[in-house]
Amino acid sequence: MRSLLIVDDDQKTRELLKAYLEKQQYEVFTAHDGASFIAEFEKRQRDLSLVILDVMLPDTDGFQLCQRVRSASDLPIIMLTASADDTDRIVGLELGADDYIAKPYNPRELLARIKAIHRRTSAHDSPGAARYYRFLGYTLDTTSRVLTDAQGEPVTLTSMDFDLLRFFAEHAGETLDRSRLMEQTRGRDLGPMDRSLDVQISRLRQRLNDDGKQPNIIKTVRGSGYVFAVEVQADGDH
Repeated sequence: MRSLLIVDDDQKTRELLKAYLEKQQYEVFTAHDGASFIAEFEKRQRDLSLVILDVMLPDTDGFQLCQRVRSASDLPIIMLTASADDTDRIVGLELGADDYIAKPYNPRELLARIKAIHRRTSAHDSPGAARYYRFLGYTLDTTSRVLTDAQGEPVTLTSMDFDLLRFFAEHAGETLDRSRLMEQTRGRDLGPMDRSLDVQISRLRQRLNDDGKQPNIIKTVRGSGYVFAVEVQADGDH
């Protein structure tokens, strides 16, 4: 059974969401503020499969909690935001969140987001698929989900960073449109005003020290999408 940790200061919302997700066969832990969330997270971190953070909390905000989680773990994070402005969503993604959902929301939509993330992070590799992808001194190990640089030092990646980089490496040299990238990494369509993919790619470029103004690794193809524009060596079967 997968375990989730949810922080939301509204008691009714917490209780309803907990009951709904438990019916979907999840183990659900809840917190009502930042302090109680941190206590629960530190106690259960190794057993959790995902955390859900409300942006607005009485003693802190979801952004600080996102940073706290991300500094200690690559656990998937979904942010809940009541703001109609894109700013909260973009900030959350830049801090390492994997997805966001606007309040008020339909619990079934949140469930779909949770399932999409779990599908991505636990998908079994097909027989014969490469384990390692090597490019420009980097090595991406798809079994351990670790990226190392030319000196063998690990590069920090969130689960979303990993999924996006792996998909790019698997399709190096191929122009990938935005909708396809969104479907592969988030399991949903890209909305007309949705900037989350752009934020994600910008963050991945930073991880790879790829110049945002004149990127050499992940290049923008105007009107089409993006291309992983470096030679990739794939080896090592699973």
